[in-house]
Amino acid sequence: MPPEDNPTPERCRLYLVSPPTFNPEHFAGALETAFSVGDVACFQLRMKDAPDADILAAGRRLIEICHAHDVAFLVNDRPDLARELGADGVHLGQSDMNIREAREILGYDATIGATCHDSRHLAFEAGEAGADYVAFGAFFPTRTKETRFHPDPEILTWWSEVAELPSVAIGGITVDNCASLAAAGADFVAVSSGVWNYPEGPGEAVRNFNEILDSTAKQ
Repeated sequence: MPPEDNPTPERCRLYLVSPPTFNPEHFAGALETAFSVGDVACFQLRMKDAPDADILAAGRRLIEICHAHDVAFLVNDRPDLARELGADGVHLGQSDMNIREAREILGYDATIGATCHDSRHLAFEAGEAGADYVAFGAFFPTRTKETRFHPDPEILTWWSEVAELPSVAIGGITVDNCASLAAAGADFVAVSSGVWNYPEGPGEAVRNFNEILDSTAKQ
Protein backbone atom coordinates (compact mmCIF):
# COMPACT_ATOMS: atom_id res chain seq x y z
CA MET A 1 0.00 0.00 0.00
CA PRO A 2 1.47 3.37 -0.88
CA PRO A 3 3.71 4.10 0.88
CA GLU A 4 4.76 0.84 2.54
CA ASP A 5 6.08 2.55 5.67
CA ASN A 6 2.77 4.28 6.42
CA PRO A 7 -0.07 1.77 6.02
CA THR A 8 -2.63 3.76 8.00
CA PRO A 9 -2.09 7.44 7.28
CA GLU A 10 -3.40 9.92 9.83
CA ARG A 11 -4.75 12.05 7.05
CA CYS A 12 -5.39 11.66 3.35
CA ARG A 13 -2.22 11.82 1.25
CA LEU A 14 -1.40 12.64 -2.34
CA TYR A 15 -0.86 9.89 -4.94
CA LEU A 16 0.41 11.22 -8.28
CA VAL A 17 -0.25 9.60 -11.66
CA SER A 18 1.82 10.45 -14.72
CA PRO A 19 0.35 12.01 -17.85
CA PRO A 20 -0.32 9.41 -20.57
CA THR A 21 2.41 10.86 -22.80
CA PHE A 22 5.38 13.05 -21.92
CA ASN A 23 9.03 13.75 -22.59
CA PRO A 24 10.89 11.94 -19.78
CA GLU A 25 13.65 14.52 -19.44
CA HIS A 26 11.24 17.44 -19.34
CA PHE A 27 8.85 15.65 -17.04
CA ALA A 28 11.66 14.68 -14.67
CA GLY A 29 12.04 18.35 -13.77
CA ALA A 30 8.32 18.69 -13.07
CA LEU A 31 8.39 15.57 -10.90
CA GLU A 32 11.40 16.82 -8.95
CA THR A 33 9.62 20.11 -8.33
CA ALA A 34 6.43 18.38 -7.22
CA PHE A 35 8.25 16.19 -4.72
CA SER A 36 10.35 19.04 -3.36
CA VAL A 37 7.52 21.23 -2.11
CA GLY A 38 5.15 18.90 -0.29
CA ASP A 39 4.22 15.42 0.85
CA VAL A 40 3.64 12.85 -1.91
CA ALA A 41 3.07 9.21 -0.96
CA CYS A 42 3.21 7.49 -4.32
CA PHE A 43 3.80 7.97 -8.04
CA GLN A 44 2.25 5.75 -10.70
CA LEU A 45 3.78 5.52 -14.17
CA ARG A 46 0.79 5.22 -16.48
CA MET A 47 1.69 5.10 -20.19
CA LYS A 48 -1.16 3.00 -21.55
CA ASP A 49 -0.37 3.00 -25.26
CA ALA A 50 3.40 3.39 -25.18
CA PRO A 51 5.84 0.73 -26.41
CA ASP A 52 7.58 -1.28 -23.71
CA ALA A 53 10.91 0.36 -24.53
CA ASP A 54 9.47 3.82 -23.89
CA ILE A 55 7.89 2.74 -20.60
CA LEU A 56 11.18 1.26 -19.44
CA ALA A 57 13.16 4.33 -20.49
CA ALA A 58 10.79 6.66 -18.65
CA GLY A 59 10.68 4.36 -15.66
CA ARG A 60 14.46 4.22 -15.30
CA ARG A 61 14.62 8.01 -15.38
CA LEU A 62 11.80 8.62 -12.92
CA ILE A 63 12.25 5.84 -10.37
CA GLU A 64 15.49 7.41 -9.19
CA ILE A 65 13.71 10.69 -8.47
CA CYS A 66 10.92 8.90 -6.61
CA HIS A 67 13.25 6.92 -4.41
CA ALA A 68 15.44 9.94 -3.70
CA HIS A 69 12.33 11.57 -2.20
CA ASP A 70 11.08 8.40 -0.45
CA VAL A 71 8.09 8.16 -2.81
CA ALA A 72 6.79 4.72 -3.80
CA PHE A 73 7.07 4.04 -7.54
CA LEU A 74 4.33 1.93 -9.14
CA VAL A 75 3.76 0.86 -12.74
CA ASN A 76 0.30 0.71 -14.27
CA ASP A 77 -0.91 -2.64 -15.64
CA ARG A 78 2.45 -4.35 -16.17
CA PRO A 79 3.95 -6.51 -13.41
CA ASP A 80 6.63 -7.73 -15.82
CA LEU A 81 7.89 -4.21 -16.49
CA ALA A 82 7.56 -3.31 -12.82
CA ARG A 83 9.86 -6.20 -11.95
CA GLU A 84 12.36 -5.23 -14.63
CA LEU A 85 12.46 -1.67 -13.34
CA GLY A 86 12.74 -2.67 -9.69
CA ALA A 87 9.51 -0.79 -8.99
CA ASP A 88 7.79 -0.87 -5.62
CA GLY A 89 4.70 -2.39 -7.15
CA VAL A 90 1.94 -2.23 -9.71
CA HIS A 91 -1.58 -0.91 -10.14
CA LEU A 92 -4.02 -3.28 -11.85
CA GLY A 93 -7.28 -2.55 -13.63
CA GLN A 94 -10.12 -5.01 -13.89
CA SER A 95 -9.04 -6.05 -17.38
CA ASP A 96 -5.37 -6.52 -16.44
CA MET A 97 -3.55 -9.51 -14.98
CA ASN A 98 -5.17 -10.78 -11.79
CA ILE A 99 -3.72 -9.97 -8.40
CA ARG A 100 -2.50 -13.45 -7.55
CA GLU A 101 -0.57 -13.78 -10.81
CA ALA A 102 0.96 -10.34 -10.30
CA ARG A 103 1.99 -11.37 -6.78
CA GLU A 104 3.78 -14.41 -8.16
CA ILE A 105 5.78 -12.14 -10.46
CA LEU A 106 6.55 -9.37 -7.99
CA GLY A 107 6.72 -11.16 -4.66
CA TYR A 108 5.12 -10.48 -1.31
CA ASP A 109 7.00 -7.25 -0.58
CA ALA A 110 5.51 -5.49 -3.61
CA THR A 111 2.58 -3.09 -3.40
CA ILE A 112 -0.36 -4.15 -5.57
CA GLY A 113 -3.35 -1.87 -5.99
CA ALA A 114 -6.62 -2.68 -7.72
CA THR A 115 -9.20 -0.60 -9.54
CA CYS A 116 -12.64 -1.32 -8.12
CA HIS A 117 -14.71 1.38 -9.86
CA ASP A 118 -17.90 1.84 -7.82
CA SER A 119 -18.16 -1.76 -6.63
CA ARG A 120 -18.10 -2.94 -3.04
CA HIS A 121 -18.01 -6.50 -4.33
CA LEU A 122 -14.88 -5.89 -6.41
CA ALA A 123 -13.23 -4.21 -3.44
CA PHE A 124 -13.83 -7.23 -1.21
CA GLU A 125 -12.60 -9.55 -3.96
CA ALA A 126 -9.42 -7.50 -4.34
CA GLY A 127 -8.78 -7.65 -0.63
CA GLU A 128 -9.30 -11.38 -0.53
CA ALA A 129 -6.92 -11.82 -3.49
CA GLY A 130 -4.18 -9.96 -1.65
CA ALA A 131 -4.37 -6.36 -2.87
CA ASP A 132 -2.64 -3.75 -0.73
CA TYR A 133 -5.12 -1.00 -1.57
CA VAL A 134 -8.35 -0.52 -3.50
CA ALA A 135 -9.14 2.39 -5.82
CA PHE A 136 -12.62 3.82 -6.34
CA GLY A 137 -13.68 6.27 -9.05
CA ALA A 138 -14.11 8.28 -11.13
CA PHE A 139 -15.60 10.69 -8.62
CA PHE A 140 -15.54 13.69 -10.98
CA PRO A 141 -15.45 14.18 -14.75
CA THR A 142 -12.01 13.48 -16.19
CA ARG A 143 -10.31 13.54 -19.58
CA THR A 144 -7.44 11.33 -18.43
CA LYS A 145 -9.43 8.11 -18.61
CA GLU A 146 -12.81 7.18 -20.06
CA THR A 147 -15.08 5.62 -17.46
CA ARG A 148 -18.74 4.85 -16.97
CA PHE A 149 -18.36 4.43 -13.21
CA HIS A 150 -19.14 7.38 -10.94
CA PRO A 151 -19.37 6.35 -7.27
CA ASP A 152 -20.72 8.50 -4.50
CA PRO A 153 -18.10 9.55 -1.91
CA GLU A 154 -20.12 7.55 0.63
CA ILE A 155 -18.39 4.42 -0.64
CA LEU A 156 -15.16 5.77 0.88
CA THR A 157 -16.85 6.21 4.25
CA TRP A 158 -18.32 2.72 4.08
CA TRP A 159 -14.98 1.16 3.14
CA SER A 160 -13.13 2.92 5.96
CA GLU A 161 -15.67 1.48 8.41
CA VAL A 162 -15.62 -2.13 7.21
CA ALA A 163 -12.07 -2.72 5.96
CA GLU A 164 -8.49 -2.13 6.99
CA LEU A 165 -7.08 -1.84 3.46
CA PRO A 166 -6.44 1.76 2.40
CA SER A 167 -8.63 3.33 -0.26
CA VAL A 168 -7.56 5.54 -3.14
CA ALA A 169 -10.00 8.01 -4.67
CA ILE A 170 -9.43 8.77 -8.33
CA GLY A 171 -11.01 10.67 -11.20
CA GLY A 172 -11.02 14.39 -11.95
CA ILE A 173 -9.61 15.34 -8.55
CA THR A 174 -8.42 18.93 -8.14
CA VAL A 175 -7.49 21.29 -5.35
CA ASP A 176 -11.09 22.54 -5.50
CA ASN A 177 -12.80 19.21 -4.87
CA CYS A 178 -10.31 16.98 -3.00
CA ALA A 179 -11.49 17.99 0.48
CA SER A 180 -14.82 16.21 0.11
CA LEU A 181 -13.10 12.91 -0.70
CA ALA A 182 -10.61 13.26 2.13
CA ALA A 183 -13.44 14.04 4.55
CA ALA A 184 -15.40 11.04 3.29
CA GLY A 185 -12.58 8.70 4.29
CA ALA A 186 -10.15 8.35 1.37
CA ASP A 187 -6.66 7.44 2.48
CA PHE A 188 -5.16 8.76 -0.75
CA VAL A 189 -6.32 10.97 -3.61
CA ALA A 190 -4.85 10.04 -6.99
CA VAL A 191 -4.23 13.05 -9.19
CA SER A 192 -2.89 13.49 -12.71
CA SER A 193 -3.98 16.56 -14.68
CA GLY A 194 -4.94 18.33 -11.47
CA VAL A 195 -1.21 18.62 -10.77
CA TRP A 196 0.53 18.51 -14.16
CA ASN A 197 -1.88 21.00 -15.80
CA TYR A 198 -2.22 23.28 -12.79
CA PRO A 199 -2.00 26.91 -14.00
CA GLU A 200 0.69 27.88 -11.48
CA GLY A 201 2.71 24.70 -12.05
CA PRO A 202 2.98 21.28 -10.38
CA GLY A 203 4.89 22.56 -7.37
CA GLU A 204 2.18 25.02 -6.44
CA ALA A 205 -0.44 22.33 -7.05
CA VAL A 206 1.23 19.91 -4.62
CA ARG A 207 1.62 22.68 -2.06
CA ASN A 208 -2.06 23.58 -2.30
CA PHE A 209 -3.20 19.95 -2.18
CA ASN A 210 -1.22 19.37 0.99
CA GLU A 211 -2.56 22.49 2.67
CA ILE A 212 -6.09 21.31 2.00
CA LEU A 213 -5.46 17.69 3.02
CA ASP A 214 -3.70 18.85 6.21
CA SER A 215 -6.77 20.83 7.21
CA THR A 216 -9.37 18.22 6.29
CA ALA A 217 -10.47 15.83 9.00
CA LYS A 218 -11.83 12.44 8.03
CA GLN A 219 -15.32 11.40 9.08
